[in-house]
Amino acid sequence: MLKNRSKSNSSDELDNMDNSDENTVSNDCEDSQPVTEESENGNNELENQLKELTLQLDEKSKKCDEYLNMLQRSAAEFDNYKKRTSKEKESLYSEAVSDTVLAFLPVVDNMERAVKACNEKGDDEKSINEGFELVFRQLGDVLKKLGVEAIKSVGEQFDPQVHNAVMHMEDEAHGSNEVVEEFQKGYMLEEKVIRHSMVKVAN
Repeated sequence: MLKNRSKSNSSDELDNMDNSDENTVSNDCEDSQPVTEESENGNNELENQLKELTLQLDEKSKKCDEYLNMLQRSAAEFDNYKKRTSKEKESLYSEAVSDTVLAFLPVVDNMERAVKACNEKGDDEKSINEGFELVFRQLGDVLKKLGVEAIKSVGEQFDPQVHNAVMHMEDEAHGSNEVVEEFQKGYMLEEKVIRHSMVKVAN
């Protein structure tokens, strides 16, 4: 009897141990499942964050490209603006000089006539003539410094761009459309005509 009981108890203890081990393994498996799910959730969250950061980076890159294009356009516009204002300044200067020259051209004309009149009177008026010539040369020097030049007329072909024909004549001694006399000098500032030459044209 005692032996049987002992065997029975031993068998029960073994069964209990087996059940305990199974419960332990089962519990371990159940405990490990949440850990795996939590890890997957963490990976998904990291992937979502990475996607969001990638999108943000793409947006920033697009904005940087837009700002760069805006900067390049602004630089090009500013360069064009400088060129345009430079040309406008040159044009304004040319107009100002032209107006200034036009204002004292009558003085030049009168001086030129006075010099011619003195030459016609002879040597008695030599000193006066020299004074007039000096002033006339000085005025001519001023015009040259301003970039103003007299328009060539007598002996030249008539050019409506620079000449103003007020008289015509027929003369076989001269060529066709030849300027034979100048009544009033014309002047140019570089390529701009300040005043046309008043001339007589032959044939």
